[in-house]
Parts: sequence; structure tokens; C-alpha cells
Amino acid sequence: MKGKKKKVIVWIGLPILLLVIVTLALEHKTDKGKNQSFTFYDFTRQGELLFRRNDRILKKIDIEIADSEYKIILGLMFRKEMQENQGMLFLFDNEEPRSFWMKDTYISLDILFADASKKIVTIHKYTTPFTTNGYASTEPAQYVVEVISGFTDKYNIKTGDTIEWVRANSDQ
Repeated sequence: MKGKKKKVIVWIGLPILLLVIVTLALEHKTDKGKNQSFTFYDFTRQGELLFRRNDRILKKIDIEIADSEYKIILGLMFRKEMQENQGMLFLFDNEEPRSFWMKDTYISLDILFADASKKIVTIHKYTTPFTTNGYASTEPAQYVVEVISGFTDKYNIKTGDTIEWVRANSDQ
């Protein structure tokens, strides 16, 4: 019985200890004694994405790719900013109705849903940060792109346009 209690304490205590260490590592004192915070989730360029209408390129952006369950769940949560030429591409294994929310997301986004042929089928503009209301696709989607709010208006991106992307290198 005592051995089981020790294992439970280790399995509960270890994650708490790791959380404390990570929190302390993210904030430190500078030489001048000021607190300096680090953004844990900085943008990492993993490829480029093109928005197209027929043979015309509407806009090219750098993308971060969410292609694992963890990355898809995390998305752009906890990000305090994103540049206009950046976005996140979510890759799913199949095409089905999708819904995203803005829980723990600080910045307003435009969310674009694309089907298996990479045609944009739904756009939600100017989403509300921190809401748990769902932003759903109106048709089945396999890909989702999140960009800063106002992006689709500025570059005249509409349903029926398409997306295409390339990864920065084949190792990712």
C-alpha cells in the first residue's frame, strides 16, 4: 500500500513541479532588476501559404502548421499578437464539419475553412477573443487557416477561393 501512495504522489507532484519550473523559467530578472516576460508561444515559420482565385495569387503568408492533436488543440491560444503576413494552418486527416472556438485566444481572427480540394467553403471574420461560442464550417472541411482579423476583407478573400501551401523544409 505504501508503494502505491508514493507512486501517486510522484505522478501528481511531478507535473506540479514541472509547471512551477516552467513558470519560473519564463520570467526572470534582467540586469536592471526589471521583470522580463517571454512569450512561450512565439510564431515559428514552417511554410508558406498562398490564397488564390483562379490563376491569380491574392496573398502569400508565412504559416505555422498544426498537424498533431496537441498543436490543433493549442492553436493560437495564449498568443498576444500575430503579424498580418502570418497565419496558422490546421491539417486534418479527413473532411468533415469542423468547429473552432476562441477560448484563451487573445487576438481577433478570421477563420477560413477549406474542403479536401482546398477550396474555401466558410469564412468567419472578426471573431471574438476568449469566447467558447463555436465558429463552424457550413460544409465539410479538411483544412482551416487562421489569420489576423480583417485580413480577408483587406485582401478580398472569399469563399470559392483556394489555398495551397509548401512546408519550409521536408523535415517538418
